[in-house]
Amino acid sequence: QVALAESGGGLVQAGGSLRLSCRASGRTEQIEEVEVMGWFRQAPGLEREFVACISRSGEDTKYADSVKERFTISRDNAENTLYLQMTSLKPEDTAVYYCAARHGTVLTRLQDPYDYWGQGTQVTIPS
Repeated sequence: QVALAESGGGLVQAGGSLRLSCRASGRTEQIEEVEVMGWFRQAPGLEREFVACISRSGEDTKYADSVKERFTISRDNAENTLYLQMTSLKPEDTAVYYCAARHGTVLTRLQDPYDYWGQGTQVTIPS
């Protein structure tokens, strides 16, 4: 099993920035088999939605249209950590942000293919 722990959430004014982190822990061989990692978010009253994902090498990324040009996903495999740099934050970015990981190599926006999920971290942008 691979455990994922998010951190870095908080309250930020509109237009501000925030960086989320997600650290993976567990058996080394299982962590090394994690290929794609991603971020999803769930706003109050809405379904959880895709934000961004990244390949193991970091060369390939995919973003939701709503965050493109504002958010940047990256990862540090030596530290087993995934990041989400968020800039120009808007009230509609308010949500619980979840980290996810999968052993498959295909970058996907779908939630079912992801094998592991974190508990989430709250991001609040007041209007």
